Amino acid sequence: MKEKLKLAIYWGAGCGGCEVSFLDINEKILDVAAVADIVFFPLGMDFKYSDVRNYPDGWIDVCLFNGSIRNSEAEEMAHLLRKKSKIMVAYGSCAQMGGIPGLGNLANKNKIFEIAYKKTASTNNPTDTFPLPRCEVNEGELDLPEFYDTVMTLDQVIDVEYYLPGCPPTVKWINTTIDAIVSGNLPPKGSVIGLKKTVCDECPREKKEKVITEFKRFFEVIPDPDKCLLEQGIICNGPATRGGCEAACLSVNMPCRGCFGPTDEVIDQGMKLTSAIASIVKAENEKEAAEKINKIVDPMGTFYMYGLPKSLLRRARMDNQIKVEEVKEVLEKEMA
Repeated sequence: MKEKLKLAIYWGAGCGGCEVSFLDINEKILDVAAVADIVFFPLGMDFKYSDVRNYPDGWIDVCLFNGSIRNSEAEEMAHLLRKKSKIMVAYGSCAQMGGIPGLGNLANKNKIFEIAYKKTASTNNPTDTFPLPRCEVNEGELDLPEFYDTVMTLDQVIDVEYYLPGCPPTVKWINTTIDAIVSGNLPPKGSVIGLKKTVCDECPREKKEKVITEFKRFFEVIPDPDKCLLEQGIICNGPATRGGCEAACLSVNMPCRGCFGPTDEVIDQGMKLTSAIASIVKAENEKEAAEKINKIVDPMGTFYMYGLPKSLLRRARMDNQIKVEEVKEVLEKEMA
């Protein structure tokens, strides 16, 4: 009898949806059980980190790692599971691109803690107590994971063989990945398991005018279900987002959010989206164009919702950033 595969599933910084999505394959889970033993899956089974440490190096055949790297615990486990696994799959948007947690790169640890533990309306923290990596309590010393300034993708920390996009990945592509692993018919290392075409290529909506006369937020109007949302002035990330979701959001009159990431030809998804949308804004002059573009609420959160850590921008400069006042002071001294 052929020896079963060893499968590990783990989460970093994310919402937990990717963990649950593995169970969305329904009865196919029986096919997985027939060919693989799950040797690490904290969501579903009582495994300990010590179990993984005791496994021989390379003993795990495949690890599905979801979530981005936000703290020292996730980084430590990424390195440990990489050491123990033959194949590492960045499973879902957060592992692949940083995901929504990656928008934390617009701030840093101090700013995030300041808001979360001091400035929210429901917070009562008169002593300004923030989480610490180590803390003395009556029972002894407690260790907490260190919260990082910068959110990282999985492949910014360890070597990754394959990427499975989506927030979360869809059943179709989970099944495709499982079948490829079981059969051994895997694509070249570094491949994204999904389609080459964009969401626009999958979208059945009619694309005719190819211009935007004004921008609207999707909750402000009831869109025409047959007409391209972009042509109706609703920001849709379909032009620069990998297809494979079967235009699921668009089928219920919601714009594409970009969770499947860029196609292979795109280096920076946010910049590609910005360029695509700017190219079809109808305006008579630069001033009119600027007025229309300025009506896009939260461009960073819109165009880089899932991919800021993987983009060319990666993060905002926060600490040690040169201030305008400092530049002026230097120039004044030079001119004097």
